[in-house]
Amino acid sequence: MELKTLYEEDTVAWSEQQAAALRAAARGGSNQPLDWENLAEEIESLGKSLRLGLRSQIGRIIQHEVRLENSPAIDPRNGWRRTIRQARVEICRILDDSPSLRSEVPRLIREETGRAVQLAIIDMEEHGELDRLELPTLRKASFTEEQVLGDWFPEEPRS
Repeated sequence: MELKTLYEEDTVAWSEQQAAALRAAARGGSNQPLDWENLAEEIESLGKSLRLGLRSQIGRIIQHEVRLENSPAIDPRNGWRRTIRQARVEICRILDDSPSLRSEVPRLIREETGRAVQLAIIDMEEHGELDRLELPTLRKASFTEEQVLGDWFPEEPRS
């Protein structure tokens, strides 16, 4: 694939390819007075930044889904749903710009679930919304790609 096309279609794949090419050029003894290794690292960091943004949005969605499913609070529910919808839109943007990240979504969901659940637990504790008997179940929570990226919202908690 032509480099300009790759850049336009998948920024992460392009950044990884360009970082590898810079390192290979440096090993080949280019006579250009460039800081090859740091250039490669900076280009690589572009992909890492996009991956971090994806990870952050996944965590945000899970945290708010846990609260929607487990908090008895009424007033903030619409805001939690809005936050989930906004994070899903941001994930779509990231994946549109870097489709190679799509294959990482299941792993990122698994990795972020524990942290996001812990943040939701802390939020619910701070607001007096946590049923401590539910802690073991909460800590075992898992989410599918459809629950995070699709239109799914948890059922309302039982009153």
